[in-house]
Amino acid sequence: MPREIAIGGALIPGLLPIFLGCAVLLWSIDFIVGRFDLYRYVWHPPLFRVALFVCLFGAAGLLLLP
Repeated sequence: MPREIAIGGALIPGLLPIFLGCAVLLWSIDFIVGRFDLYRYVWHPPLFRVALFVCLFGAAGLLLLP
């Protein structure tokens, strides 16, 4: 994986697209969990959201290792 990606002459970090993809995935999971009122089974919803994002981002980052 390259360290930087050139987009329009600007260099962005290589993990930025993965970060944005995980954020979109988290928002969709958050919408589904909120829609079906599953947060009533979670002790602290904001902490659950952060932990879920860390798990998603960590798993996606580990998939990129050679």
